[in-house]
Amino acid sequence: MMFDHRGEAVRTGRATVNGTSLHYRTAGAGPAVVLLHGVPKTSYHWRHLVPRLSARYTVVVPDLRGLGDSARPADGFDSATMGDDIAALMAHLGHASYGVVGEDWGAVIGYQLAARHRDHVNALVFAEALFPGFGFEDHTALTPENVHGGMHLWHLGFYFQPDVPEMLIAGHERELLTYMLKYERTHPDTATPDAIDEYVRCYSMPGGIRAMLSVYRAMLVDAEQNREAAKVKLDIPVLALGGSTFIGERNETQMRHMAHDVTGHDFDAGHDLAEEVPDEMAAVLLPFLADRVRAA
Repeated sequence: MMFDHRGEAVRTGRATVNGTSLHYRTAGAGPAVVLLHGVPKTSYHWRHLVPRLSARYTVVVPDLRGLGDSARPADGFDSATMGDDIAALMAHLGHASYGVVGEDWGAVIGYQLAARHRDHVNALVFAEALFPGFGFEDHTALTPENVHGGMHLWHLGFYFQPDVPEMLIAGHERELLTYMLKYERTHPDTATPDAIDEYVRCYSMPGGIRAMLSVYRAMLVDAEQNREAAKVKLDIPVLALGGSTFIGERNETQMRHMAHDVTGHDFDAGHDLAEEVPDEMAAVLLPFLADRVRAA
């Protein structure tokens, strides 16, 4: 379960948008903010942040295409299409303008959402992600810098090979997800049993691992989309958040290729800020949103 600032269970729903069906949670009232999770997580990733936002905002927390309790279509896992999913969802819910908070793949998708729907997104928070087309692929290489710096993203090449990852991961979803969630954090105990159980439940369902791998397998398409979108920088304010022991200041460095108005902040944390340091994240996030996300 996920709760709002009053301790009440958030509202849930499903919407058929952009050729798929998305499951979403929503809470609070006021200007809209949409929270986009990464992989291998679901909207449950935001459970600590929702009550910190719902007193001031209408918070929309979708499961991305193919993930969580959303439908698992055969295609459409590139970031532009997944960004269009969220634009259609927000229009369906009646939100003409909104802030976007994304982490990991949700941040890259959030960027595409902001780039493709510039009249609707009024602020972007980009947390702990690398951009395909702007250096993400470099971290797949077996180099001393990647290995000793903790940024050898070995799993990207593994996930790209068709069929073999599905065969090897099946029946071992809990082992893989637990390893990934704990290894990439400074504070591994924040990968709590309830969260791991929820993520394992969703990724173990039919099509769950296929959908996860499809997000990664769209990276080369994403790279072209990002390079094209970056030709016209974002005019909206962007807050780039990093965990000092993972992507860190590279979040801000990358985002300066994509937007004019970028502010950076790093936390004493690893990759999963909203689960590792939710209080600290909220303390930076709320002032940023307060000046920039208002009712339409």
